[in-house]
Amino acid sequence: MDARTLLTRARAEGTPFIDGETATFVWRGKGPLFLQGDFQDWKGKPLPFRRVAPDLWSAAVSLPRDAYVEYALLDARGRRHPDPFNRHLSDNGFGERNHTFYMPDGGPSLPARRPRGIPRGRVTRHRVDMADVGLDGHRTVRLYAPPARGRVPLLVVFDGDDYLRRVRLPELVDTLVADGRMAPVALALVSNGGRTRGVEYACSEYTVALLLWKVLPLAHEHLSLVDERHVPGAHAVLGASLGGLMALFTGLRAPEVFGKVLSQSGAFVVENHEFVVFDLARQVPQRPLDVWMDCGRFEGLLEGNQRLVPVLEASGHRVEYREYSGGHNYPAWRDDLVRGLERMFPPPPASKRR
Repeated sequence: MDARTLLTRARAEGTPFIDGETATFVWRGKGPLFLQGDFQDWKGKPLPFRRVAPDLWSAAVSLPRDAYVEYALLDARGRRHPDPFNRHLSDNGFGERNHTFYMPDGGPSLPARRPRGIPRGRVTRHRVDMADVGLDGHRTVRLYAPPARGRVPLLVVFDGDDYLRRVRLPELVDTLVADGRMAPVALALVSNGGRTRGVEYACSEYTVALLLWKVLPLAHEHLSLVDERHVPGAHAVLGASLGGLMALFTGLRAPEVFGKVLSQSGAFVVENHEFVVFDLARQVPQRPLDVWMDCGRFEGLLEGNQRLVPVLEASGHRVEYREYSGGHNYPAWRDDLVRGLERMFPPPPASKRR
């Protein structure tokens, strides 16, 4: 493709512009420039741009047609440069913003604006003291009450602030329930401990205690919930990355309460170290779990997820596992979580819209 065509398409279509499975990036300015993103799991050598004319550069990557991708443009010193042809940005959680795009068969799970007329649940903010469960300070817990009558199961969410702000989980649930794609649930979005997050989510009994002794009683006080004493395993737990690891650990340790687990990109194996969930998964359970797992095909965590699934299944747990074309980020988790919510909280047949 000649320089004039490259620049004309970049101006008209934005970058990358896409032909089939090929995404082409264009940079106009001083070089050299490099490309790094989800498709490399943000590791290894960035891909170099090719000079096609004075102050005009391009790079091409082959990607699955349904992929969601985040990327950055870097100079020779590793400094980020904005892509003037792509104004779609996403917070990467580390103080930077990545450029983003969907391949032709991909797309967001939520509309840019909430459709009019959809009943909305109510979100309230609460604060729980942590001293009597061995943790410092306090945690913020946001409770979501769905716009529904009767008692509903509770979905506890690790990294609750991120699932609230970046996934827009209450809005996602509102939309799916209104469309008849899932049954109503209540949410308890639990903040993490900041600097202590890694310790709290690395299969911590303290964190299980936080849920059982603090979060669950708080939720029962303010929400109309199914009673887990009469319906064992009625509730669910959700998390991503280390939160996905902690979600499965919670289910394995307290299946009589949390009988459903949704784990996104679970960090089950780190530096080839298997966390204790593998040992727990090998034991024959008194109460099998319903487990929904997903992981991005671009992720280094993929192999650990693939390794754990047959271990859970061999012990009698019911597992549905998905791989999506994307990386380790909240927009990708948001888009795929729709399938997990539909799977774990199916609506009554009559409630689906025709």
